[in-house]
Amino acid sequence: MSRPVHLECTACGHHQPYQPFVVTRCERCGSQWLETRYDYTAFKREILRGLPGRPWNMWRYQDVLPIENPAALDLYPAGGTPLWLSQRFAPALGYSHVYIKDERYGPTSSFKDRQAAGAVAAMLENGIKEAVIASTGNAAVAYAAACARAGIKLWVFMTSLVPQEKLREAALFGAEVIRVSGNYDQTKQIAAQFAQRRRLLLDRGANSIPARESMKTIAYEIVEQLGWRAPDWYIQAVSGGMGPIGVYQGFEELHRMGLIERIPKMAIIQAEGCSPMVKAFKAGKSVAEPVIPDTSIIILSTGDPGASYTHLWELTQKYGGVMESVTDAQAFDAMRSLAKSEGMAVEPATAVAFAGLEKLLREKVITPEEIVVINCTGHTFPVEKHVLGDQWAVDVHLSEGQSPAPREGLQAALENLDEKATTVLLIDDNDDDSLLIRRILEARKSYRVFRARDGWEGLSMARQKLPDLIISDLTMPGIDGFGLVEELKLDPRTAHIPIVVVSAKDITPEERQRLNGHIQALYQKGSLTPRKFVEQVVQTIEEEKNGEKGAKNG
Repeated sequence: MSRPVHLECTACGHHQPYQPFVVTRCERCGSQWLETRYDYTAFKREILRGLPGRPWNMWRYQDVLPIENPAALDLYPAGGTPLWLSQRFAPALGYSHVYIKDERYGPTSSFKDRQAAGAVAAMLENGIKEAVIASTGNAAVAYAAACARAGIKLWVFMTSLVPQEKLREAALFGAEVIRVSGNYDQTKQIAAQFAQRRRLLLDRGANSIPARESMKTIAYEIVEQLGWRAPDWYIQAVSGGMGPIGVYQGFEELHRMGLIERIPKMAIIQAEGCSPMVKAFKAGKSVAEPVIPDTSIIILSTGDPGASYTHLWELTQKYGGVMESVTDAQAFDAMRSLAKSEGMAVEPATAVAFAGLEKLLREKVITPEEIVVINCTGHTFPVEKHVLGDQWAVDVHLSEGQSPAPREGLQAALENLDEKATTVLLIDDNDDDSLLIRRILEARKSYRVFRARDGWEGLSMARQKLPDLIISDLTMPGIDGFGLVEELKLDPRTAHIPIVVVSAKDITPEERQRLNGHIQALYQKGSLTPRKFVEQVVQTIEEEKNGEKGAKNG
């Protein structure tokens, strides 16, 4: 079991208690950058014993992660990825000590799997059942998979510029995908306001301690895989910069425990069309000015890195390092070269790091005798669209081009999103009835309607989608409507969802009693026209939503 002893302000050294998922400021100086501190003496003893009985994944180092008992949560493990010595890519440039930390071996082939595992584990331990994340791609997919395993409803906000495969991949794992026609910084803004309006947890990336802390396990693994020694350089392509921030906390902890003699120099690589960190670094500035992204590598399109850059800049000043950019064309060349020389297929965002490595090696920034580790992450797989149907994303239009959205436009988009985010699950084995109700509902308002053909499928979709309303027939194959209602009400995740039941047969008094108190309304098929029935359903939804707002405001 582990829990941070305290939080320590990196600016003034003040100590204060740890709280998960709280945007914490230093109580003394107001700094937003606080780091966790653990019982390192006890953990060092375990390391010197060889970490007996520990799994080869990120929970191997659970003593320095803010999770009480990760083994009890039954999540897919992340981490424990291989470290390959480059056989042909780096030797072709005259270098023989370049290692590739292959993060493609995670559940969704990305180092973001670590972030998702840490954050979702903390959500489970704190009873969180619904969350929001904004992402340029890989984090969304990783969180969607982890939340699916954990039974947590996830709202994913991604710019519409993200490759469709990434958006569909997140939707395949059951996330509610909100596709925003703006840049990533606008997407973060609307995600934050959506979370605030619905009073949901917003994962804040580098400012989320469980998410950031999980990345330091990369450093622990690298050092252990190199025989408990640190490399001379650590290289990573970045967008917002959370990854290397977390990795370097791991290197610092290892150094503080006396397990490594030095902390590696850092090389941060960005796409030239979105390189605010590189521009600031080369100008000698500690604060990066936002830029408008102009790169086809959308996963690396964070135009405003904010405080993350300042922290990375401070690390380079303390331990040495560089920030460099490469063109999209150079990244694509490196992508092909890596595939042909190492047999590694990577996505463009990872290729940016390898193009940066090539540039640094050619310019002799790195010397031949130095040991280099480069982060290799992310490998997109295509998702067949027919698996998901047509309703896998909601579109939100903010503004034309990449300029900031006007305030009134953002407000209108949020209000429109509130309507579009209303989901209805229709459970009925009659195709004609289902299609008619679905069409009338979708024409009546901007509802998203999902359909299940039997009770078991409906139960599964209800737990995955957590809809705003369930409409269910009573007589279906598999589990019938009565059993379905009982299962839904016994499950804490779905117990609060209002249910409207329709029946083709007369209901006996005993059956009415069985449903009493568990459903919102009961209708006889044929007693209302489909249009009238839908009007009643819409009224039920509005009453529920108004009731929730009243309860929140009360």
